[in-house]
Amino acid sequence: MQAHLHDLRSVVDDDALVARFAEDWRTAGLEPHVVAILEFAAKLTDAPATMTRADVDALRAHGYDDGDIHDATQVVAYFNYINRVADALGVPPEAQMTPWPREDGTGIA
Repeated sequence: MQAHLHDLRSVVDDDALVARFAEDWRTAGLEPHVVAILEFAAKLTDAPATMTRADVDALRAHGYDDGDIHDATQVVAYFNYINRVADALGVPPEAQMTPWPREDGTGIA
């Protein structure tokens, strides 16, 4: 997560926004079109079988075209895939990354 926040900080150059984002992106004061794509990504990650045409239509309503939606879906799906592979094989995080604890407080999430 620290690496992602570092990357975000370099793009937005707003430490307060990055802190709010890290706390809860849904209440961080992001623009509606950004919240929409993050909601889409969260749903695709957490409940992929529940995705419907309405999810795509919601992105279109925020100005995303089919290419944007396709690209976002590919990126989210890839990261979900590669994280699951790494977790399944016990791949340790890179040295500069802080490991997330498991819900039971042990090991790498």
